[in-house]
Amino acid sequence: MTNHHAHVTLFGTVDVQTGDGFCTSANQCNATAFLSFLQKLLVHYMDKFIVLVLDNARIHHVKLLRPFLEQNRHQLSLLFRPPYSPEWNPIKKLWRWLKDMVIVNRFHKDESEIRSSVSDFLEFIHPCPEKVLSRIGCLKR
Repeated sequence: MTNHHAHVTLFGTVDVQTGDGFCTSANQCNATAFLSFLQKLLVHYMDKFIVLVLDNARIHHVKLLRPFLEQNRHQLSLLFRPPYSPEWNPIKKLWRWLKDMVIVNRFHKDESEIRSSVSDFLEFIHPCPEKVLSRIGCLKR
């Protein structure tokens, strides 16, 4: 018998101007879950125009998204970074930080335990946007 690390699917953003983070979890990493995330994102940033930097994952390009993106083009624009360039996507740096604090050298016996650890991390970074901006390389001096 081998133990496998529990996992959870997260979708998230970080505002490169304020350090505000927004994160949701999903049961699967698929286009339907991504669409649900985008809908929640628009509600969270209701009064802002959002430019969302993305990698070129298949779920970011599916036909299912087209009507939603067209309907919300006044509030949301997707910007795709070149392949193999995680340094151009600020959320990747936040995910690395989360993994370093929550995943590395820790075993989570089940999904509930890892969700709790992720939640603790998000609560830890929420009150310190300057630390978030510094960590993702966007702190203005």
